Amino acid sequence: MSRQQNTDTAPEKKRPSWRWRLFLLLMNLVLVGVATVAIYLTVIFLQMPSLDAILHETRPAAVVFLDKDGNEIRSAGRIMGTPVSVETLPPHVWQAIVAIEDKRFFEHGPIDMRGITRAMLSNAIHGRIAAGGSSITQQTAKNIFLSREKKISRKAQELILSYWLENRFDKNQVLDLYMNRVSLVGGMRGIDAASRVMFQTPANKMTIAQSAQIAAMLKAPTSYSPLKNPDRNIKRARVVLQEMVRQGYITLNQARVAARELAPATPAPDTNIYRYWTDFVLDEVHSRIGALDSDLLVYTTLDMKLQERVAAVLPTHTDKYQGAVVAMTPSGAVRAMVGGTDYQTSQFNRATTMRQPGSSFKPVVYLVALEHGMTPDSYVNDSPFAIGDYNPKNYNERYYGDITLATAFAKSVNSVPLKLTETYGIDSVLDMAGRLGVGTKLRREYSTVLGASEMSLVDLTTIYAVIWNDGASVRPYSITKITDPRGNVLYARNPSDALQVLQPQTVEYMTDLLADVVVRGTGRRANATGVLGGKTGTSNNNRDAWFVGAVHDLVIGVWVGNDDFTPMSSKITGGTVPAEIFHDIVK
Repeated sequence: MSRQQNTDTAPEKKRPSWRWRLFLLLMNLVLVGVATVAIYLTVIFLQMPSLDAILHETRPAAVVFLDKDGNEIRSAGRIMGTPVSVETLPPHVWQAIVAIEDKRFFEHGPIDMRGITRAMLSNAIHGRIAAGGSSITQQTAKNIFLSREKKISRKAQELILSYWLENRFDKNQVLDLYMNRVSLVGGMRGIDAASRVMFQTPANKMTIAQSAQIAAMLKAPTSYSPLKNPDRNIKRARVVLQEMVRQGYITLNQARVAARELAPATPAPDTNIYRYWTDFVLDEVHSRIGALDSDLLVYTTLDMKLQERVAAVLPTHTDKYQGAVVAMTPSGAVRAMVGGTDYQTSQFNRATTMRQPGSSFKPVVYLVALEHGMTPDSYVNDSPFAIGDYNPKNYNERYYGDITLATAFAKSVNSVPLKLTETYGIDSVLDMAGRLGVGTKLRREYSTVLGASEMSLVDLTTIYAVIWNDGASVRPYSITKITDPRGNVLYARNPSDALQVLQPQTVEYMTDLLADVVVRGTGRRANATGVLGGKTGTSNNNRDAWFVGAVHDLVIGVWVGNDDFTPMSSKITGGTVPAEIFHDIVK
């Protein structure tokens, strides 16, 4: 059998064409790309902030303080303005924002592709970032949820959040979020906060011009601030007005009127002059209602004009020293409180600090003598006095011998009140102080008679208020009521009936003594038209100087001294700087 070639072998497999191999490669690349993007988006999504938590973020309770007439003094803890909405604002306010920031806001979706394309072309032509294409929804997402970092991941989150926002809210609600959360001034958020700072008016009272100036800030709040860069702000505000006309929001005539009203913003009044007061009131708020878990409106007894006057007068007399002033009505409503010469330098409230009142305590002793039958014309003997090791001397060590009670009081001699205390007993003096509201704070010793037991300026002023309140008891108060923003009353002062702690004859004699002090005694520098009287006080080594006096509707206490208790100049007594401060406040 002849050899035969095997022809049954399998044919060779054809190799895939290069086109097929290219297709497979591209498909693999696409799959890898899709997987990479999916993983990247998953990571981005996992890094997303808690949306509901931030939308309903907690913040410190804002406390708004109002004066006796219901005018806002200042607020504490406020990081956002009053909430606003498209429905509650004049249309020109939100229209100015839409006109300059996103004119097609109500027409496009979460992202304005036309705006982005236009911005990209503009940037390419200029060779730099000359225009932005972010929609208001994107800006809202960025303002509420994201940091200012310029990262691709942050931009991806912004896009995701924009779609989430418009899926959850309608356009008006997104615009509301934007207006309430945008940061324009001083770390505060919202156009209402910016309006109050820039124009001292709430957002719902803004004019067309003011709305344009606020909208002009949105591009770059600091660069276009009407406070810091008014020229740039006004120039861009004119552009805003032009856009509002072009888009049919306002007429050309309205724009022309508004353009004439554009002006640099006036800084808001310095609320630091009220800070000692609002700090004092806030402590009382806590004592009345406890922890603050909601916004509050606190109606106080403050007279803003008087507070401003006191804050202006005090520093002009106390270059080298510190000072404090308290003014209250005879019935106890505190109308002004300045606890230092400059709140920004020191927040320590000297109106509530315990210091030695010196001779300004002496009326308490004289009230005891008057109750026991003495009169201003009764004679007393001014001569050296000692009890044990305690032997204080008169100022300048001068003694007058037999003098009337009125003269002893006007000259503020030291021996007479000590002798009166020896006659009527230290317990009588402490009992009188208790009736006047300060007895529990005093030491049972003779030095108390000359003002060695510490008390605050508020306490001391209260003593005198009782006298000018026709002898009726006085409890100082600073709050009339506290409500929540809806008007629900959380606290209301319930005035209790005042007790008659001094007899009419005693009050009449004492007011005569106090009047004599400013006419011929140590308080002459305090005298002015309408002044009813007053009393000076100086503690040992001139560490504290005081004056407390009254006009027809106010009792005003003044203290001057050093925070570290070091002596002042020997020329500083209650009859000098404190009396002069009182005079300049009431003149």
